[in-house]
Amino acid sequence: MLIGDVARHSGVSTRMLRHYDALGLVRPTGRTVGGYREYSAEDVRRIFHVESLRSLGLSLKQIGRALEDPAFTPSALVSDLIRWTEDRLTREQELLERLRAVDASAPNSWQGVLRIVELMRELNSTNAARRQQAVLARSEGVSIPAELLAGAVLTESDPHVAGALRWALARSGGDGVAALYAGAHSEDVGIRRRAVLAIAEMPEAPGATAVLADALGDPDMTVRRQAALALGRQGVAAAVPTLVSMVVEGSNDVDAAEVLGILSLDPGCTDRITTALVDELAAPTADSATRIRLTQALVELAGTTAQEVLRQLAHDRDGAVALVASALVGVLKERSLEDQADEHS
Repeated sequence: MLIGDVARHSGVSTRMLRHYDALGLVRPTGRTVGGYREYSAEDVRRIFHVESLRSLGLSLKQIGRALEDPAFTPSALVSDLIRWTEDRLTREQELLERLRAVDASAPNSWQGVLRIVELMRELNSTNAARRQQAVLARSEGVSIPAELLAGAVLTESDPHVAGALRWALARSGGDGVAALYAGAHSEDVGIRRRAVLAIAEMPEAPGATAVLADALGDPDMTVRRQAALALGRQGVAAAVPTLVSMVVEGSNDVDAAEVLGILSLDPGCTDRITTALVDELAAPTADSATRIRLTQALVELAGTTAQEVLRQLAHDRDGAVALVASALVGVLKERSLEDQADEHS
């Protein structure tokens, strides 16, 4: 079979066939009287072998070794090809993310494109100060895509840079919650914590309440606490059990007690919160420190029921609890007198 026929049947160009011949990869078995290359059936099979190995990403040099060297084992080569392919895919994914970030910013000039590219480069800096400055020193008239900020939020470990990123994301004008949604459901607990904390700082954004409500069932305690504080400030009663447990455990208990106070302004929640705190006070496992925290939380609650419980606790068998409760009853009396004075002034 002449070279033109081989090219038509194999799909390999005549130029490439001549290159294979020059490299010694596929040399035609014979020549015609006129000196033209003549390929045998075995030569054609070898061409297909070469093309199959090329499709895996092997170089022509590697293909030559694979076909000629009996000691050349495929396992090591395939492992190398897997690693090279993974590296290439990583680079291409990074390029795709950069292109999407540029596209999301809807740039109307090359200056805008260059600003986004510069920002992405700065956010990848190993210097935390440079990353923070890149977020805070954004150019006028150039919007930073929410997707870009969200991606940086989910990977940032420096607390100062992370705070700047959350601040920028909350003010980006984009759909930050949607950009963080995958992070809030990541298998990586660190990513979930960063995502929920960022969403907690924009609780009024569309979809935020639903994501935070889901986070109340997260297996990680920190994620649950972040979500509960944010939801409680929004008046979501579902946060009550987690907030009460925060008081019991002494984790951000002051913040949790303040949020319980906000929720108690809803008459439908007041008794529920008070009952939950009283039940914990009576729990056999509650030590003195825990009961003091619960007592302090009661003073934040609206309504007369919590005040009555405090007056009872002023005579508690635990002297430390009784002392704290007595002091808080005095605080409530002073508040009442001040309120009355304000009404008559």
